[in-house]
Amino acid sequence: MALKPEPPLADWLADLDAALKRSPTLFDGRAIILDLGALRPDHDALQALVADLVGRRVRILGFEGVETIAPGLPPLLVGGRPATNLDLPKVPDEPVSTSITIEGSVRSGQTVVHPTGDVTVMGSVSSGAEILAGGSIHIYGALRGRAIAGAARNPRARIYCRKFQPELLGIDRLVRTAEDIGTQLQGKPVQIWLDGGAIRMAGLE
Repeated sequence: MALKPEPPLADWLADLDAALKRSPTLFDGRAIILDLGALRPDHDALQALVADLVGRRVRILGFEGVETIAPGLPPLLVGGRPATNLDLPKVPDEPVSTSITIEGSVRSGQTVVHPTGDVTVMGSVSSGAEILAGGSIHIYGALRGRAIAGAARNPRARIYCRKFQPELLGIDRLVRTAEDIGTQLQGKPVQIWLDGGAIRMAGLE
């Protein structure tokens, strides 16, 4: 899901508040991309805007429409893909890894963010924990927390887990909460993918 703030910002925020008043859970469980092309804020204004949105329970995945982002903020996305503000030298003889492996479990309150590739968790993802990956997510234990794959607009990403008990699932910019998922696959090995603009789920047995 994307938001595009427009000047005057106060009026845009007022419209946002009106939408939230009509639907208080509008942004619950959604990762938001913020398109700053029409606003072009400086660093202080952007920090203030992020604080305003966080106060409205808007969770920002990354930014588009600007050339640089200050450290400490969510990543800059270019063409739906993460970008960096640093010019790093290319080393063609040494391929860059596009995946990371978590040897243990991800505990409640922890967040793992890897916007450029796959994430593999050898243990479990506890309730209250979150995995956010630009590619696919592989969990060899139980998925009890949140898993968002394809966060860099990758609709081909998938989620795999050994034991299916999620709080929230997301692929690309689509999400499903525990209330939407049902119980038929609870506790089973499951794969999750995107098909025809909808999140699909099936057992692996």
